[in-house]
Amino acid sequence: MTNYTGYIYAAATADTKGRELFYVSECIAETGAEVLTVDLSTQSVNGTSRADFPPELVADFHPDGRDAVFCKDRGKAIDAMALAFKIFLSRRQNLAGVIGLGGSGGTALITPAMQALPVGVPKVMVSTMASGEVSGYVGASDISMVYSVTDVAGLNRISRKVLGNAAHQIAGAVLFETDSDDDEKPALGLTMFGVTTPCIQQVSEKLEKDYDCLVFHATGSGGRAMEKLTDSGMLSGLLDLTTTEVCDLLFDGVLACDETRFDAVAKKKIPCVISCGALDMVNFGHPSTIPEKYAGRLFYHHNAQVTLMRTTPEENVAMARWIAEKLNRCEGDMVFLIPVGGFSALDAPEQPFWSPDANLAFITTLEETLLQTRRRKIVRLPYHINTPEFAHAAVQQFRQLAEKEF
Repeated sequence: MTNYTGYIYAAATADTKGRELFYVSECIAETGAEVLTVDLSTQSVNGTSRADFPPELVADFHPDGRDAVFCKDRGKAIDAMALAFKIFLSRRQNLAGVIGLGGSGGTALITPAMQALPVGVPKVMVSTMASGEVSGYVGASDISMVYSVTDVAGLNRISRKVLGNAAHQIAGAVLFETDSDDDEKPALGLTMFGVTTPCIQQVSEKLEKDYDCLVFHATGSGGRAMEKLTDSGMLSGLLDLTTTEVCDLLFDGVLACDETRFDAVAKKKIPCVISCGALDMVNFGHPSTIPEKYAGRLFYHHNAQVTLMRTTPEENVAMARWIAEKLNRCEGDMVFLIPVGGFSALDAPEQPFWSPDANLAFITTLEETLLQTRRRKIVRLPYHINTPEFAHAAVQQFRQLAEKEF
């Protein structure tokens, strides 16, 4: 057990989830961890709340004051209290972890504040929504979602077990905190997809002696997680070699980044080597889910739930322009490496997505649109992205940039 300092914050709308909230707080307290309760009710209770932090106190953190929360419109009230709670939680100097309880409204209210906390701060959300699609609630954070099984509406033989387990989960995460290695090797972010795995494995092997290599799967949430860590100052450099999430953003794929992709590196100005890994494909689910407008395109059946679509020259032009316009805002040291020999395992001679014309459309458009400077450069390499030669060049370019920083 580590010597932690701080409190676990337990949050719920106590006007409807009060019994559950205080049951969870009691379970946490029995472990020896210290706990504070937060009432997120979206109507004023005029000082009658049992919680350590009543809803009026939290609502006062809204930029427009408590009236923005206690507005008698449930949807607007939830949104307003979510913002107030996000600000409230961000200013807790003694926060060791947070646990939330809720249905659909409570989950939407509590999880934005959790997402805003640094990765590594323990976060548990007990929710009726946890058995379905939870990406909107989790985002790029490390929130642990616990399905409530029964509704969060009273205590019974099922809810006591589930809530008690969740209470012990958050308490255990706080009491047995994992030691941080922040004072050791600087951390690097690397992006990888299955079709660029050989590249990233080789790059990681060459750098792991001097750097802590954090590999992010380029599935949309992976890119957002890397951006979040970059923005929080936890990464000292990037080898963002697999930028395939842009394909899905622009062409209806299911593993899309959002419009903020590349913003964190522009803001933090950390050394960055970027490439066009897997820009030859858009990701869809089962073939039946592919939009009708893409009928007749070149597809590759990856597995029962993943279908890949080859990007066209016209789509490569659009991607190159989008990426270049983003990277033109980067004032730090950045090199864009172009593997002329192919962008992925499927984009190689005798492979199904091999299309030199499509790749050339990307390359020429990027070179025309990206404004090269002393610190922002494009380098063409006559290699496939998964070759040892490309990995060696990527590492060499990064080390040259990093020498200026470390």
